[in-house]
Amino acid sequence: MKGFDAEFSNLDHYIRVITARIWEGRRIDDIRLYYSDPCVVETPMSVSSSVEDVIIGTRATLAMFPDRRLLAEDVIQSGDENGGFLSSHRIISPMSHLGDGNFGPASGARVHARTIADCVCKDNRIIHEWLVRDQAAIALQIGSTPQALAQTWLNQRGGWNKPTAPPVPAGYVSHISKHALAQAYAVSIEALAQCEGDVSAIYDVAAQQFGPGEHTNYGQDEIAGFWRSVFGALRVQQFTVEHLAWQQDQAQSDRNDRLALRFRAKTVHRPLDSSLLRYGRESGRVVEVMGIVHAEFAQGRVLREWVLIDDVALWMQVLVPQA
Repeated sequence: MKGFDAEFSNLDHYIRVITARIWEGRRIDDIRLYYSDPCVVETPMSVSSSVEDVIIGTRATLAMFPDRRLLAEDVIQSGDENGGFLSSHRIISPMSHLGDGNFGPASGARVHARTIADCVCKDNRIIHEWLVRDQAAIALQIGSTPQALAQTWLNQRGGWNKPTAPPVPAGYVSHISKHALAQAYAVSIEALAQCEGDVSAIYDVAAQQFGPGEHTNYGQDEIAGFWRSVFGALRVQQFTVEHLAWQQDQAQSDRNDRLALRFRAKTVHRPLDSSLLRYGRESGRVVEVMGIVHAEFAQGRVLREWVLIDDVALWMQVLVPQA
């Protein structure tokens, strides 16, 4: 890979190695080696630009969860060495809540939470990142709720004040796959977000969906229920596919084809009916949903799906007082 250290054979290898060094090896200062400065990092509730912010956030996380591990489940890649690669890196983190911090006093609870990080990588550094972590899973496993944690964070921060993220560095163009199944999937997800469409068009009858709160949905009916619970409560005004990558591993013929999709939806908290109260009774608030999804296909249909949206960030936007 042009511009990358010779030790890295490909993007998958690069991402796995530097993640292991920083987190598993606790080489926190290596962040300065592998992140540009500035480097924009956007999450559903924050935007930072300094490499020091990444270091501070990493140290704070390890102070609360000192045994946190980052177990790589998959890396789905796109882009090239000229404009920049994109690594969509899915991680499951087993950890123990042993330190006080923004999740409250140490509970001692054992926690598992999933993260997907979309990282633009160029010249041996991460130069832009979108990251979604399942904060709801952490809240529930330490004995709280996404709503309660959202209210606590609103109180601590003095409200909701997420700035607009700067654009990606010049030269990088977000990849939108033209693969027929990737396109069909993206169309289906947008239709489900509009409370239209039919899950049987794209999901296998035995599909599994791993969603927020470490909750698993089994089969088409439960998967349809999940999408309706989110977007029947948060009515979509605008839906944008920001990134769509399709991956076939030719060297590993036993691996299913996979895709990574990042979307952003401008919504209004206005439930369709009284049964759709995932985020409480109607507030009329404008709510941004930033999501990253991985899906695995078998015989042209989704067999497994991982949906990363941050229910705590969504609750914060619902609960924030009107200006």
